[in-house]
Amino acid sequence: MSASLAGSRWIKADLRARKGQAVLTVLAVAGIVAALITAATLLEDGTNPWRSLFAQTDGAHVWLHTKDSPQVALGDIDGVTGTAGPYRSAPVTVAQDGKKEPASLRAMPAAAPQVAHPVVAEGRWLDPVQPDGVVVERSFASSLRLRIGASFTIVALSGERHTLYVRGIADSAEQGFYPEWTPGLAYVLPVMLDRIEPMLGRSEWVTGLRLDDPEASQVVSQRVVVMLEDRLQRVYTWREVRAAMELDNRLLGTLLALFGVAGLVAAALALANAAGGRVLGQLRDLATLKSMGFTKGQVALLLLVEHGALGLLGVVIGAAAGWGLMAAVLGPFSVAPGPVLAIVAGTALVVLAAVGVPAWRGGRTPPIPDVPAAPPRGHLSRLARLALLVRLPPALVLGTRDAFTRRVPAFLTAFGLAVPMMMITIGLGVWATLDNFLAHPEQVGQHAALYVRPDKTEPAEAQRIAEQDPGVATVYPGTDVNALAPGEARSVRVRAIGSSARPYPFPVVEGRLYGRQGEAVAGQGLLDLLGLKIGDRVRLTVGGSPLIVRIVGRNVEPDLDGEVLSVGLDSLAAKDSVPPEFYALALKPGADRAEVRGRLLAESAEGLDVQAAVNPADRLAVIRIVIVLLIAVLTLIGLANLLTASALGLRDHAFDLAVLKAMGLTPRQVMATLVTGTGLLVVLGVCVGAAAGASVVTGLIDLQGHTSGVGAGIGRAPSALTLILTMLIAVGTALAVALIPARRAARAQVPVTSR
Repeated sequence: MSASLAGSRWIKADLRARKGQAVLTVLAVAGIVAALITAATLLEDGTNPWRSLFAQTDGAHVWLHTKDSPQVALGDIDGVTGTAGPYRSAPVTVAQDGKKEPASLRAMPAAAPQVAHPVVAEGRWLDPVQPDGVVVERSFASSLRLRIGASFTIVALSGERHTLYVRGIADSAEQGFYPEWTPGLAYVLPVMLDRIEPMLGRSEWVTGLRLDDPEASQVVSQRVVVMLEDRLQRVYTWREVRAAMELDNRLLGTLLALFGVAGLVAAALALANAAGGRVLGQLRDLATLKSMGFTKGQVALLLLVEHGALGLLGVVIGAAAGWGLMAAVLGPFSVAPGPVLAIVAGTALVVLAAVGVPAWRGGRTPPIPDVPAAPPRGHLSRLARLALLVRLPPALVLGTRDAFTRRVPAFLTAFGLAVPMMMITIGLGVWATLDNFLAHPEQVGQHAALYVRPDKTEPAEAQRIAEQDPGVATVYPGTDVNALAPGEARSVRVRAIGSSARPYPFPVVEGRLYGRQGEAVAGQGLLDLLGLKIGDRVRLTVGGSPLIVRIVGRNVEPDLDGEVLSVGLDSLAAKDSVPPEFYALALKPGADRAEVRGRLLAESAEGLDVQAAVNPADRLAVIRIVIVLLIAVLTLIGLANLLTASALGLRDHAFDLAVLKAMGLTPRQVMATLVTGTGLLVVLGVCVGAAAGASVVTGLIDLQGHTSGVGAGIGRAPSALTLILTMLIAVGTALAVALIPARRAARAQVPVTSR
């Protein structure tokens, strides 16, 4: 029989003997690889929806919104290779199924332009044969549940209503997804827009610039600002659009990456511990192989193949699962092969390195058939001595002694359990943060539960109706305007709400709330963008008028990557603040939001547009599912480690069982001895992991909030009750799993003469 054939049979026999542990190892590694691939896909710029849309649409790098059609040759600017437009655009309101949504109607030709042409995903593009046909941007159509051939009503600023028919649904890289980016976008023929909004003063002109060097977008934008001067209302670049499309993806990707990297460390420890435990349990078999003529290298290769194959199989399954999941969710071409191959190669190297050291040690086994099986260190540890001093039962003392007999495997077991427990605690902290968003929306800037916009009602009448509702506590008039940032050649959002005397209660985490004209609070994203700090003054341009404010505080700002400046309505010029665009309604304690909305609509005879505030936690609900799945994977890693520790403990004391019974220990006491040895390592790992996770979870969440522009101050640690229950469940589950092999071993008949 050849050495390779004998080795393969030996590997198969050993794997059959430990099917459960082998399956857990494969699933744990597969879950980690799938999480890493998913994280890389969500974090990789090349797989962001914007990039593929930009390539398909031949998109523009800079977008300009002006009061009238630009009279300068923007295409002659150095670095500009093509232009889109200028296109006339008019604001309207879409009335659909009782909902009213802001929209922008864009006049587009029937022939698709070369630059920034929307890609029709369903239906067809505009055609003069159907002048009342409209092509709706996909995310806006999904929000309104529009289908090809459906009709909907739009309301112009004059109050006149028109019916349009959905001719097509298109993708665009011009702006972010609705409703995170408003207003919604729809395309009509110029003749139809002239019919809907005949007054040019109520519209704006939109122009796109395609550049030969995308990195020059900032320089080109600055030149445009100088050329257009007061006619420019808004300017943004491809960077803002890309950031808007990737916000939730990056947050989810960061969480997956954190779990994946920590899980990979835990999986490597589990593999090393499992391989080392199996080598100790196979010393007799290895010695026999050596006596049969196997060399050190052949024995080491057998062990590497056996234990490495499990990890590599998990890598393959995880790569297929991660790739398939992302392809199904984001499209078949969304998964970049480079990061996937790097993850597969890196994980395979980690797997082989984790099992390589135990395999090398196994290859050094001497060719002596009767290898001593006793643990190398038999003296009492300090913990065992303490157990004796406090007069614990003999079974517990023996189990305490056994826990740390082999220090390296004991460390690997405890540390391998601590890492998953730490990540589970962090996951619970993320869950607690989302729960806090829902329970206390005012802490993320949602003191107002409803937003009322005058539709067919005059603004003053809308405010009166809102103030007289018995469920409304306070009404804050507000307006959102775009402002040109100094030196940035791009637009930022200015939210004017409340007044200096009665400011909107933003959650200010640094500094204070504005209290007089010319004061403002800013999100972290805006402070980072403009390089400002609390106490600085900043000069913005709103509709041609200067806005000079002093930043007195930083608030938690979940919208637009935190690039929002919040001021009192009286800080804006009268032409920009009168009349208010909306009214933010703070409700009285116990008031039902749906009931208040119904009363407002009834009182105004459907003349108001009343919308509920969207909590950031609602957009991140998928993270809860991800946390559950990742906790399941981490649990598999912990169980794999636990089975290794139990197997090693049984191996070390397989011949002691008869002696323990001869000493008078009952099977129950023998089980207690075996479970105690494993249980101490479980308790140590769980406690250390929970303590480490609880100490860093708030800081990690705040760090993510800071880098995403929302700002620090949002992180919450899991409650003490939740953490204690999780620890008890983890320890209880581990002990229950360890009890199964211990029970079988305690009931087995082992003759004393076997020693």
